[in-house]
Amino acid sequence: MKYGRPDSGFLKWRWKPEGCELPLLDPLRFLTLLRGKSMAFVGDSVARNQMQSLICLLSRAEYPVIISSSPDQRFVHWRYPTYNFTLAAFWSPYLVRSEEADLDGPTHNGLFNLYLDEFDEQWTSQIDLFDYVIISAGHWFFRPLVFYENRQVVGCYECLAKNVTDLTRNYGYRNVFRTAFRAINSRVNYRGVTFLRTFAPSHFEGGLWNTGGRCNRTRPFRSDEIHLRGAQLNLYGIQVEEFRRAEEVGRRRGLRYRLLNVTQATLLRPDGHPTVYGHRPEDRVTLYNDCIHWCLPGPIDSWNDFLLEMLETELRGILHEEKRSR
Repeated sequence: MKYGRPDSGFLKWRWKPEGCELPLLDPLRFLTLLRGKSMAFVGDSVARNQMQSLICLLSRAEYPVIISSSPDQRFVHWRYPTYNFTLAAFWSPYLVRSEEADLDGPTHNGLFNLYLDEFDEQWTSQIDLFDYVIISAGHWFFRPLVFYENRQVVGCYECLAKNVTDLTRNYGYRNVFRTAFRAINSRVNYRGVTFLRTFAPSHFEGGLWNTGGRCNRTRPFRSDEIHLRGAQLNLYGIQVEEFRRAEEVGRRRGLRYRLLNVTQATLLRPDGHPTVYGHRPEDRVTLYNDCIHWCLPGPIDSWNDFLLEMLETELRGILHEEKRSR
């Protein structure tokens, strides 16, 4: 709104699950439940968007203090002193080891090397310290990618390189989730709960992000007006399949996995994006429509409503197990 958005209806719509009520996140409930605990968001800027939403919601109870030793905001750590609750972000848009090979690339949005079988140690080496780890990834896979396995190029997605096998986006996506989950399940000292936050659909209409795509709707879709399809459906399906495989492996080690499934709820909210209002009009920037990230307050706050309900269910399950074991 500060940057000129004329409508405010996106603030008033909420996801209504069929057959039950979803309470708004109560910051005191959340912080009391997680007293002495720690939570990490691992992924790209949409993961950070969810963490920012959570910080905003919890600010009605307490503001956190930054405890990061690094000034890099992509790896910021926060602490809520009254509750001894730690919140952290780990930037890892591909979840595996990756590097930018070309700032411009064949489609002018970069070219990245993905080492599909190698852990991203920036987060995998840190998760032992956390009680809850929320991982997600998606939109960076629409860029050109070169895939490596055993340190050798095995193919690429839209890299337009000669003598390199064309592979699909899905090939890379499946392998990075398989590797990320393998990293989690291989941590000897990790005892946390792993949440997979499922793919959050974008809502470009009339083109892609750089070809005039826009998201100018001011009302949500009805459930019968839109269905997940195409590339977004494929990515969602791959996530869930790899999650189920990892969950089975983790269960044998006593690890807990939970599916934070936001895809359908978020699909219905084309009205909730910043569009061109992510910057001041006078800023000298190219104002592409932002149909990927979410306004705050806005639809993404529901993700944290879901999260609190799942955390409370988790705690009830633990208490029930403890009573049975006495």
